[in-house]
Amino acid sequence: MKIQEKQGKVLNFFLYTCGFLLLWEWLRPLKELTDTANMSVFIFFLCLAFTLAYLNVHFFIRTGLKLLYVFYTLNFLYFEGSFFRFKWLVFLFQDVRENMSVVFQGDWMKLSDSFRSLLFFLLLALMAYLLHYWLIQRKQIFVFFFMTLVFITVLDTFTPYEAKGAIVRSVMIGFVVMGILTFFRLVEKERVQTQAGFVKKWMAPLLVMTCFSVLIGYSVPKASPIWPDPVPYIKSYSQGSGTDGSGGEKKVGYGIDDSKLGGPFKADNTIVYETEVDSRQYWKVETKDVYTGKGWISSVEEGERVSFDQNENFPIASYTNPNIKTEDRTAIIKPVVNYPHLIYPLGLRSVQNDSQNTFEVDLSLEKIYTSNPIDGPGIKEYSVEYANPKFSVKSMMSIVDNQHPELTGEFLERYTQLPEELPQRVKDLALELTKDKTNWYDKAKTIENYFDGPQFQYDQKDVAIPSRNEDYVDQFLFETHKGYCDNFSTSMLVMVRSLGIPARWVKGYTQGDFRGLGDSGKRLYVVTNNNAHSWVEVYFPNIGWVPFEPTKGFANNIQFAYDQVSQNTGTDVQQTPQAPKVEMPKDEKKTASAKKSSFSWKETWSNAKDFLNKYWYLFILALLVIGFVIYGLYRTRLKWLPCYYVYRFKRRRKDEDFPAAYFTLLNHLNRYGLTRKQGQTLRDYAEYVDRYFSSEEMGILTENYEQYVYKGHLEKGTWEETRELWENLIKKTIA
Repeated sequence: MKIQEKQGKVLNFFLYTCGFLLLWEWLRPLKELTDTANMSVFIFFLCLAFTLAYLNVHFFIRTGLKLLYVFYTLNFLYFEGSFFRFKWLVFLFQDVRENMSVVFQGDWMKLSDSFRSLLFFLLLALMAYLLHYWLIQRKQIFVFFFMTLVFITVLDTFTPYEAKGAIVRSVMIGFVVMGILTFFRLVEKERVQTQAGFVKKWMAPLLVMTCFSVLIGYSVPKASPIWPDPVPYIKSYSQGSGTDGSGGEKKVGYGIDDSKLGGPFKADNTIVYETEVDSRQYWKVETKDVYTGKGWISSVEEGERVSFDQNENFPIASYTNPNIKTEDRTAIIKPVVNYPHLIYPLGLRSVQNDSQNTFEVDLSLEKIYTSNPIDGPGIKEYSVEYANPKFSVKSMMSIVDNQHPELTGEFLERYTQLPEELPQRVKDLALELTKDKTNWYDKAKTIENYFDGPQFQYDQKDVAIPSRNEDYVDQFLFETHKGYCDNFSTSMLVMVRSLGIPARWVKGYTQGDFRGLGDSGKRLYVVTNNNAHSWVEVYFPNIGWVPFEPTKGFANNIQFAYDQVSQNTGTDVQQTPQAPKVEMPKDEKKTASAKKSSFSWKETWSNAKDFLNKYWYLFILALLVIGFVIYGLYRTRLKWLPCYYVYRFKRRRKDEDFPAAYFTLLNHLNRYGLTRKQGQTLRDYAEYVDRYFSSEEMGILTENYEQYVYKGHLEKGTWEETRELWENLIKKTIA
């Protein structure tokens, strides 16, 4: 028996509210345990989804409103420009396409923040629909309630998240909801006659009993545990210690000593910088050039320092070729931690600061300091001007050996240095990977891509430390295959150097986490200790130091110009003597002409491929529109099919058309829900339909059809006489 409509709406509202609160318990720990920001936009999305479901808004309107909210939020958080200037959608679809290829490769760490947010919105939409289905349709919530309790208790046990209040809230909400749904199921199963006030009388004791039980359980004294807590033992066993006694978990962040690398790291969300930039940008701090087999040191203990003032050109040239393509950009850096050094982007030209500081750079480390810190030990806020490069792949591919004036013996000795104890199999692996490559760029790129393979895993916890007789790179390449940026960058650099290509190790930070637009109108990024990073720079003559990113899950922000290599490199091109023309016979001319004008599947496929590559976003948009249209037509088929059938048989006036019209009516009535039972005669079925519509049309049509079956024909004019009855009956299904 159905509950009264008013009571049903109130209870449904209560159930939706409880479902939202249970799902909220899944979102609360994310802000504390992950880098997820702007949680309010996701919570509001859940409120919107549950509100639209409660109001029973039409599916297309409901979906459209949620999509509008998702797109507006993505535009606000990750893209510049007005929402109504739809150019940003092109960048969104391009981002989705690039991330989908990353998904199919299984490299989840490379997903962009905007794509992660889009997936999170989809997940929340799915969870909201499932809760609607479980609460309103199935009236069963135990599985989700149990999963919620397991999720919260596991986080409370193994993470810093304090879930005492979350457990109490979840138990109260879960027991109340299960009680309400049990009541609903009993009423429907036993067909209990309900009256006004019956629901309130049944629900009040449930609420009182649940709240009282939870309050007693929360307040009464608890006995001490009989067994010791196994969690500390499990954590200590999983972390282990270093083989040389120097292990243990270190805190992630920038450090000076890199002589002994390896071991696990502990995450640290402490903010160290805020930056306002035009686009994502890696931030350099220093470079090192000597690999010891265990880590990195500088070849010069105290390098020469060169001073430079504000707005003065940075003493170290970023590029050796003045004609390299660059784009002038500026950035604002706001240090939060008072480090004595500066962070700066590739292509630095000058530094400005309101406090009139002067600066100096260590030439061996390329590390910038404030030479007269007026405001204290660190610098408060500064801006930088830099030239963002676009490296020519053609120019890099032209470098095949070290026979170049820039590559002096001292330079090569410094930047191709390797320890004598380096295992031979490291060099052999580099040679094997690049045996088919002839130029430096292809060799460096091949080694960089090698670390993106499935055998390597990015990990900050289960990271080994080499023993006294072990090499850091050899251990990572051939034994553990697990590590973080130091493992990946050092391994690539050693392999590149083993091929005689100069390279150096760079420390700094990644771009950080996007936080919207800053006061300057540029993109605001927050850089924490978790963003401390290391990567590789390879030297190319006539270009300079070019960054490479071998760490799995990280993306290099450097732009490469994949210009085509010309076949004629010289300015003077000799004309090749042309062969004398030979007149073709007429038959061969016809054959050649036919071949030239004939249709080519290969050419057609190539043109279609080029079109899809250029306008792929329009193709995806068209597929989505077509999909929505088809789905909409399917969902509303009971509304438009009768009109189509009436139009279809409007001009068919022959009596022979009556059987087809009658069978069309039978099929549509079955689709409408008036199903003909197995073994039911047409006459009985016609009576059932006429009772449903309070009419006589189906009986008359069935009588005429029986006449056609038994006599083999209809009396002349029968279809004309019954057409109006047929149309009236099929139109009634629209209402």
